[in-house]
Amino acid sequence: MKPTNSPAGARESILSKIRTSLGASENDDARTAAAEQRITAKPRAAAPLRVAETGTDLLARFKDELQRQLATVAEVATATEIPAAIAGYLHANNQPLRLRHGADAYLSSLDFSSVEGFETARGAAAPDDSAGLSAAFAGIAETGTMALASGPDNPVTLGYLPDTHIIIVPKTRIVATFEDAFELLRERPSANPMPRTLNLITGPSRTADIGGRIVIGAHGPRRLLAILAGDL
Repeated sequence: MKPTNSPAGARESILSKIRTSLGASENDDARTAAAEQRITAKPRAAAPLRVAETGTDLLARFKDELQRQLATVAEVATATEIPAAIAGYLHANNQPLRLRHGADAYLSSLDFSSVEGFETARGAAAPDDSAGLSAAFAGIAETGTMALASGPDNPVTLGYLPDTHIIIVPKTRIVATFEDAFELLRERPSANPMPRTLNLITGPSRTADIGGRIVIGAHGPRRLLAILAGDL
């Protein structure tokens, strides 16, 4: 038996007390089977009425929630409209016409040469980047949250270092709840192995830690543009 003053011994002492309080033994086959069944079944919590009611427009709910969190929302029918939409947003916010994105195939196919003077780069964010461009694999109408899987296609730093973060969201992948988004994550062709990080973004960075005042851009981008694309 491990000494109780060692980390392993202290851990075993705590677990032993928990088992005693639950009336369980260390090797309880019934409890192990119940835990494995719960993991396999992936039970869901009840969805909020704002997305569960019959006839709910998930796209409209997603947009409303995003805007309520101080994000800007734009809609495009095809990829050809995206460069001009981004350029218009950057102009409106007095930002330079340049951005960086990862190796995502859809983002790499965008023709920014259609906008005069637009500069693009690829890879993880650099200290002087003013805007990062990412692609979400799902949008969650429940809270207006965009789900991004980390990796070379969408470097995490693009959503933290630049002052402006732009995210492309497929209209066809706007779902009701977080549970729906996790199902999509499991179904992704590249989801095995799962991404090292799953980033859930619901608006520009903010905090109220200092004097109870809302400060935008405290831990990341101070501007967030969500572009809802119809051809993804």
